[in-house]
Amino acid sequence: MKGAKFISVWVAVALLGFCCVADTQAANIKVGAAINLTGPASTWGQYHAKGQQDYFRYVNEVKGGVAGRYIEMVLVDTAYKVPEAVSAVRRFAVQDNVDMIATWGTGEGLAAKPIVQKYMIPTLNYSTGWEILEPPVGYMYLPFGSYRMDCFAILDYIRSVHRGKVPPKVGLLTYNNAYGRSIHKPSRDYAAKVGVDIVAVEEFPPKTVDLTTELLRLQRKGAEYVFMQMLPAAIISVLKGADRINYNPLFLGTWTSTDPDFFRMGKGLIRDRLVIQFPGGLPTDKSPGIKIMQELWKRYRTVNQFDASYWEGVVVGMIMERSFIRAHQKYGRIDRATVNKAMESFRNEDFGGLVPAVTYTSTNHEASFKARIVQVHDDGTYRPLTNFFTPGRERPKLR
Repeated sequence: MKGAKFISVWVAVALLGFCCVADTQAANIKVGAAINLTGPASTWGQYHAKGQQDYFRYVNEVKGGVAGRYIEMVLVDTAYKVPEAVSAVRRFAVQDNVDMIATWGTGEGLAAKPIVQKYMIPTLNYSTGWEILEPPVGYMYLPFGSYRMDCFAILDYIRSVHRGKVPPKVGLLTYNNAYGRSIHKPSRDYAAKVGVDIVAVEEFPPKTVDLTTELLRLQRKGAEYVFMQMLPAAIISVLKGADRINYNPLFLGTWTSTDPDFFRMGKGLIRDRLVIQFPGGLPTDKSPGIKIMQELWKRYRTVNQFDASYWEGVVVGMIMERSFIRAHQKYGRIDRATVNKAMESFRNEDFGGLVPAVTYTSTNHEASFKARIVQVHDDGTYRPLTNFFTPGRERPKLR
């Protein structure tokens, strides 16, 4: 298995007395999850896995599973390596015979896509690279809008806050992999359309620890806004480097910018100079979806306050659970084929405000295209700066 670590997660087995009282007439619903648990910036993956596990545990304990069947999650550590992810997905398809899969990075999703489509297994990718949904789209899904949406939203926000007659000067700073580069083309294309000046594009390997050189180049190019596509540990390096060279642009990122370690490591560095596109519910919304997350915190104590990476794990778990429910309601059984058909029947599925309403069709698996901009604070809280809006069609309303 090329060193990949497999963990069979039987959610809530002990607490439920599974061996004694579980439904003996139907097998568990099996979900494979190929997630980065030990690679670069792996806290994102760790809290993705924890959020998904906690939600499935909640479904099993509180709801009795789905149609009397418990959800079993088979978790694999891919260490942020594409070959490991591909091997895991192949094993999910052939050996573990899962009903649904979660893949993680953009590059991993792209590489796994042919296997997913060969074995016709509905798959949600944690990373929302728009390239994953390039034709053929079958069986690959995103949980919310793609990074193309992030690009439009960030540039729309910059246009809304920029002052002066000269177009805003924006620099892109990203990893040099598929995830990082996923914002390059959409940003360039949209910037040309709306009159934003992309003055430089800097990219670097994920293991880089000092980004002073890249920041100096952006500074010399006059970038007033730095749009980043990287995971939280790298953003800490960016903020440290900016202080080192006395560079004070507005830093902007996608929803992947924070995790619990980010706030511990970034204490005193964040200083209200980071804003991100975050397409989900926040505690200030006091929505039904947020109340479910808070119930998970109380029950399982995995986190004790809102966290964006844990949030996405819960969202992925919710969408999967809903697909199982719809498959049972519509077709009387839960398997790969019925889950995929059920997902393609989603029309404005409501998840209590935890994520924008989800729609999938046979030709569009992007889920939604609603964004909002929020400010990240040192204390781990997030403050909405705009309403939810449709990037590229609506200008954000500043709060």
